[in-house]
Amino acid sequence: MTRLADLVELVRAPAALSVPGDVVAGAAAAGALDRRTPALAGASVLLYWAGMAANDWADRRLDAVERPERPIPSGRVRPAVAWGVAAGLTAAGLAVATAAGGRRAAAVAFPLAATIWGYDLRAKDTAAGPAVMAACRGLDVLLGATGGRAARALPAALTVAAHTWTVTALSRREVTGMPDRRLPGLTLAGTALIAVAAPGRPTVLSGAPSSTGGVKRGPFLRVPAVLAAGYAVGYGRAQARVLADPAPARVRAAVGAGITGLPALQGALTARAGARLLGLAVAGAAPIGRRLARLVSPT
Repeated sequence: MTRLADLVELVRAPAALSVPGDVVAGAAAAGALDRRTPALAGASVLLYWAGMAANDWADRRLDAVERPERPIPSGRVRPAVAWGVAAGLTAAGLAVATAAGGRRAAAVAFPLAATIWGYDLRAKDTAAGPAVMAACRGLDVLLGATGGRAARALPAALTVAAHTWTVTALSRREVTGMPDRRLPGLTLAGTALIAVAAPGRPTVLSGAPSSTGGVKRGPFLRVPAVLAAGYAVGYGRAQARVLADPAPARVRAAVGAGITGLPALQGALTARAGARLLGLAVAGAAPIGRRLARLVSPT
């Protein structure tokens, strides 16, 4: 019988802490933060877990050689069970998204699910792999925006997608390491640009007039910049280590830092839209994710 702990490892459950922030950032940017947002975030988590299970099912023969400790090649989870988990979670995610957000949410959730499966079954080992995975995350942000002005969430979606491209590009070298330093140099430069762009122009929702006739701008308005800086330091430092030593272990650590550090970026995007307390709450998932990653690998 398959144990719950094995299923947790199969879907990399703790890594799902990096997922709700996509929906929250999209909803904040689109002015659509409401009672539907938690349900859409839950649907996003279900689809993410489905993708993880489908990924391991698709990689079961390769993992038998490169990662024999994974649940399927180790015999702890049968391939048929992994496939059933992936299919069931996909159906559940689509049902929750449709129930919560109606046709507009379904119009994004179904392409998102198709893109996830397309990545796992076809695109992952091709040159298009990082771009397809980036599209998954971009659609995830737009899922949160379906209750408002979705076009306003496009910058946030593109920002998260760009980050995802860097993580996915690095992940393709987790086992072999880097043949040279060009790729980590490129992803590190991309991370720096993302961190600079993420805070955007601060949005002031309310405030008391100052003596100069403007709006009081306390340190609270710097939240997006602070969160973006935290994202850049955490993920950037891990990539800098890859530049110094492109060994597989360093690459895996950088990929893990990219996954667990994403909530800080999502928090910056949420705070940029004016929801600063919520942005801080989203970013709070980053340290929790790092602690849980010591128990269950996010990669």
